[in-house]
Amino acid sequence: MSDNTSTQTTARLSAYAETAIIEDDALQAARLRSEELGARAVSPATGALLSLLARTAGAEHVVEIGTGVGVSGLWLLAGMPATGVLTTIDPESEHHRAARETFAEAQIAPGRTRLINGVPRDVLTRLADASYDLVFVDGPALSYPAFVTEAVRILRPGGLLVVNNASADGTIDDRESTDPRTLAAREAASIVAEDDRFLPAVIPVGTGLLAAAKAR
Repeated sequence: MSDNTSTQTTARLSAYAETAIIEDDALQAARLRSEELGARAVSPATGALLSLLARTAGAEHVVEIGTGVGVSGLWLLAGMPATGVLTTIDPESEHHRAARETFAEAQIAPGRTRLINGVPRDVLTRLADASYDLVFVDGPALSYPAFVTEAVRILRPGGLLVVNNASADGTIDDRESTDPRTLAAREAASIVAEDDRFLPAVIPVGTGLLAAAKAR
């Protein structure tokens, strides 16, 4: 198979993965909010994978860095048990208002979400060690190394770390790319790769996910 044919096949498979996911009314409404506010949201296929990972991990206690308007939060909650609690952090109060509306429309019980309006780097330092089953890292790419460092600390043994946009929008493998965002993504990936407690994998969905399981 030629490189060109392989690339086309990969592109078709990626497009199929996105269109194969049917989102409900609450998610579709949330996507409209994200467009109105200019808040970037995970793709449908990325969201579906988040649900799958949360369910596979039996994630009862989840931390999300970067609430947005609640799109990824809905997907995470869909994979969590009914008793699970999502702690989601975002510095933008406008995002929090939109996310509360999203969760209310989806009929998510108030006790299942803990929305924290604050600077993620500051909030994370106040979360307890080894207390969370899954940490989803999103938000400003320049802060990814700090986010990942804190995620490693707060994850319980056997917990799962998931980093969104692990490709830095497709630049991470470009050796000539040395912009701050790309360098931050590489540093975050290195933190995981160099920690013997983690089993990592890069998943080519959306703009790329880095998933890593912490040893029990």
